[in-house]
Amino acid sequence: MNFLKVPNKKGDKIIFYHDFGRGPGQRPSTGIFIYNKPKNQIEKNHNKEALALIELKKSQLIIERQAVGTGFIPAHKIKANFIDYFEEYVKLNKRTGNRHLENSLTQFKAFVDSDFISPVDITENFCKRFRQYLLDKYTGETPANYYARFKWALNAATRDGYYRINPTEQIASKSNPSTILKEVLEVDEYLILLKTPCLNLEVRMAFIFSCYTGLRWIDVKNLKWSDIRGNTLVTRIIQKKTGQPVTLTLHPIAKAILDRKKLAITEAGVNTEDCFVFRLPSQDGCNKVLKQWIGKTKITKHITWSCARLSFSILLQDALVDDATVAYLLGHTTTDQVRKNYKRHRPKDETVK
Repeated sequence: MNFLKVPNKKGDKIIFYHDFGRGPGQRPSTGIFIYNKPKNQIEKNHNKEALALIELKKSQLIIERQAVGTGFIPAHKIKANFIDYFEEYVKLNKRTGNRHLENSLTQFKAFVDSDFISPVDITENFCKRFRQYLLDKYTGETPANYYARFKWALNAATRDGYYRINPTEQIASKSNPSTILKEVLEVDEYLILLKTPCLNLEVRMAFIFSCYTGLRWIDVKNLKWSDIRGNTLVTRIIQKKTGQPVTLTLHPIAKAILDRKKLAITEAGVNTEDCFVFRLPSQDGCNKVLKQWIGKTKITKHITWSCARLSFSILLQDALVDDATVAYLLGHTTTDQVRKNYKRHRPKDETVK
């Protein structure tokens, strides 16, 4: 097993690269270097330790190759902390626009409430308790989505030899249907909001923008001017089938909001290219502002930011837009979520009691 030695541009260092072949990505850097002409004892000591580390890596790679097909896992390949394994799995498998995997890791850490947990502590009973933790904390499909990603990580760990039997094998993902139906803003209520002042102009514009684009709070908060291309919004949601981001043709009102903000920023002499479009507080903070704003109107519904996405979907369906198109605009690959969650659950004019 050899390593390539490549001088850097200045020629004062030699960097070691893996040599797995000549194809793309087959010669990654090891991150290890030595000084070409060490000038002092410190640099000489560095070279000595770096070369020893390279020899160790050679030995490890040889053992890995010898172990192929034997079922034996070299000790250096096993992570003592399952959190480290989960973090590496997320890093290698996360997709732009899909936060379920990263959020699953976040909730796993919160549940463990420690920086360390051994793989042997991830038992079937542990998995049941983690699933219940998610069910107690979230409603709808969220607990099922987060737990399913946790199962992905455990499936990978099982294939990597951490477990003889997958501890999640008998613990299926489970959703938590909400008993509280989300409210929907109708067209006349959209117009009321457009005419009602709000103490926080950023929250006001961002929420109305969500109503006319179907974006979640987190999507609006992370929206950058580089995502806007003329009358089109290129979202960070990636379609599985095409591998391409979802693009939305902006409604005139959504476009007017952006034009107004762009004009103000341009007049201030600020370069907008890599800037966030909206400067928003936390989600809880936004919902508090939203509650105060709604309170100034005659709208008696309990409106939160998530209602904007639901309202966007239902207004499209009221206009006889087909489910497949609605699903695409919401960033879903199938119509299941539209039929299950993004539809009317009560008659249009029914008042909640």
